Amino acid sequence: MIKRIILTPFQKFVKIESLSGILLFSATLIAMIWANSGFSESYNSLWQYKIGFGSETFQLTKPLILWINDGLMALFFFLIGLEIKRELLIGELNGLRKAMFPLFAAIGGMIVPLCLFLFLNDSPQTAQGWGIPMATDIAFSLAILKLLGDRVPLSLKIFLTAFAIVDDLGAVMVIAIFYSGGVDWLLILYSLIPLLILSFLGIKGIYSKYWTIILGVIIWVLFLNSGIHPTIAGVLVAFTVPIRQKIDMHYFKENLSKIMTGIAKSNNENVPVLSNEQIGYMDDLEDLTDKFTSPLQKLEHRLHGWVAYFIMPIFALANAGVVFGASMELNTSLMLNIGIALFFGKLVGVTLLSWIGVKLKIAVLPEDINFLQISGIAILAGVGFTMSIFIANLAFANNLIFIDSAKVGILIGSIVSGLVGYLVLRLSGGKEKGQ
Repeated sequence: MIKRIILTPFQKFVKIESLSGILLFSATLIAMIWANSGFSESYNSLWQYKIGFGSETFQLTKPLILWINDGLMALFFFLIGLEIKRELLIGELNGLRKAMFPLFAAIGGMIVPLCLFLFLNDSPQTAQGWGIPMATDIAFSLAILKLLGDRVPLSLKIFLTAFAIVDDLGAVMVIAIFYSGGVDWLLILYSLIPLLILSFLGIKGIYSKYWTIILGVIIWVLFLNSGIHPTIAGVLVAFTVPIRQKIDMHYFKENLSKIMTGIAKSNNENVPVLSNEQIGYMDDLEDLTDKFTSPLQKLEHRLHGWVAYFIMPIFALANAGVVFGASMELNTSLMLNIGIALFFGKLVGVTLLSWIGVKLKIAVLPEDINFLQISGIAILAGVGFTMSIFIANLAFANNLIFIDSAKVGILIGSIVSGLVGYLVLRLSGGKEKGQ
C-alpha cells in the first residue's frame, strides 16, 4: 500500500515527462524544417510579432518570442520551484543521507562541464556561455529511458529525476546571479512586499489561488523591469505555496466514512438526477478532498500537463529554428566547446563525483544500480536542450551568431549524449526481476 502511494505519482510523472520529451523532439524538428523551408520568413515574423497592452502611464509590449521566454517560461520555472520545494521537504532530497548521492552527481554535473567549457574556450567574447553545458533536460532524458522499458530499474529513474532537480536549482541560481544585469534594486525592494505577504500566508498554511496569481503577476512585472530575469519570480512565488493540508488523515478518513455511509443509504440509485441530499453529500466530499489535498501538490499536478505538453514544446518551436545554409555564420569553436562540455563534462562530472561520494561513505549507491548504469545516466545528462537553450539566449542576447552557434552545439551534444547514453544503458542492464 505504502509502496503504491509513493511510486504511483512518480510513475505518472515519468510518463508525462517521457511524452513531453517526444513532443519536444517533434517541435524541434518542425522548427528546424520550418526555419529552413520556403516559409522561413513566416517563421521569423511570427516570433517577432509584437503583442502588448498599456495605458498612458504603463506600457508592456514585447515580441511573441519574449512573451514565451519571459512569460510562459516563468510558469515553467514556477513548476520547477514547486518540484524543488516538494523534493526538499518530503521527496528524495528531504534527508541528508538520501540527498547525498544525487547531490554529489548534480554538483559534478554542473562544475565539470563548466570547467571543461572554460578550459576549451579561447575567446573572451564567448566566455559568458559557461553556464550553457551545466543543464540537464529531464523531459528528453526520461523519454530516452522510457524507450529502454524494464531494462532500467525504477531507482535509476528516481536518481536521474532527483539530480536533475538539483541541477535545475543550480541553473536557477546561476541565472539569477550571473545572467541578470543592470539590476534596479528599488524595484526588487518593491517586489519583496507582495512576496513577503505570500510567504506569511504560506507559513500560516493559508493558500488562495487568486491572491497567488494577482501578487505573482505583480512580482513578475517588477522583476521584468528590474534587470533580474522574470522567470526567477516564478521560482520565488512557488516557494511560498504551502505543502501542508488543512486537515490530517484521521479527520479525512472519519468524515469520508460519514459521507460514504450517507451516500450508501440513498434510495435514488436508478434516477439520473441527484437528490438535494446527494448534492449536499457531493459538496461535502468536494470540500473535504480540497482541504485534504496539499496546495503545492494540487498546483504541481495541474500545471505539469500544461508545462510538459504546451509550454516546453512552444518554447522549442520558437527557439530551435536555426537556419542552416551556405551563408550561415557559425562560431565553430563555441559550437564544439558546448557539444564537448555537454557530453564529456556530464560523463566525467556525474560519474566521478558519484563514485567519490560512495567511496567516502557519504553517499550510498542503491542496491539494484551499478556504476556502468550510473555512467549511462551521466552520458544521458548531456541532453541539455531546454534549459541550455534558455541560458544561451541570456548569455548571448545581442549576438545572433553566438546564439545560433550555441544552439547547434547544444543539439550536437544532446543528440550524441542521447544516442550513446541509450546504448550504454541498453547494454548495462537486463530486465528487472518479476517483470
